[in-house]
Amino acid sequence: MKVLLLKDPKEDDCGQDPYVRELGLYGLEATLIPVLSFEFLSLPSLSEKLSHPEGYGGLIFTSPRAVEAVERCLQKDTKAEVWKKSLKEKWNAKSVYVVGNATASLVNRIGLHTEGETCGNAEKLAEYICSRESSTLPLLFPCGTLRREILPTVLTDKGILLESITVYQTIPHPGIQGNLSSYYTQQGVPASITFFSPSGLTHSLKHIQELSGDSIGQIKFVAIGPTTAHALAAQGLPVSCTAESPTPRALAAGIRTVLQPHAC
Repeated sequence: MKVLLLKDPKEDDCGQDPYVRELGLYGLEATLIPVLSFEFLSLPSLSEKLSHPEGYGGLIFTSPRAVEAVERCLQKDTKAEVWKKSLKEKWNAKSVYVVGNATASLVNRIGLHTEGETCGNAEKLAEYICSRESSTLPLLFPCGTLRREILPTVLTDKGILLESITVYQTIPHPGIQGNLSSYYTQQGVPASITFFSPSGLTHSLKHIQELSGDSIGQIKFVAIGPTTAHALAAQGLPVSCTAESPTPRALAAGIRTVLQPHAC
């Protein structure tokens, strides 16, 4: 049974995307099609802020792209050396809060220890931070142009200082229409389509509706989390499943339940 995942392919240590592998364990043939691209912004300003950990109570990461922005700052020779020698240790003496295991693994890759990764979304992370944070210094929050306001609002209401810096913007992937068209031509209408963000839904839905035609009613629409599920519902699409957590295993289990209910 063929399923479509609207996300970038990401190989793990085994050389395979973990979502493809987990779905394969259930006999589901997954194809990944990226629907979003990203442009990085304000990296010199972010680099400057990263050079002064003494001015912050910690860091917050709610997306892999924000971590990638930090990585790009660290790729410069002088910055990489200073990071290894002193900055990394100074940031590790503070709290580094993250949403999700995927983001946490990227933060770990740059040498930082994380907490809060089991929080499935920004709202839960905000609650976690409120229960832990006591610093009088602001938390540094690299984020994208499409960030939701729930985390800043909750922290501000609790008197926790936050310094946001916009470090990337989301744009449609240039190959989205062609890649989707090729998929439908070669594979046909998928049994399910999983969306990984509201913006991914925005940029792909029109093409999916055109390509699916009258068969769109047979597709099971799946969301990686509650925010994306709300966006699907707002478009009038039935949400067959929302992953219990934003992980390959949880998503695969959810899709299996929807497509193979008698196998569970």
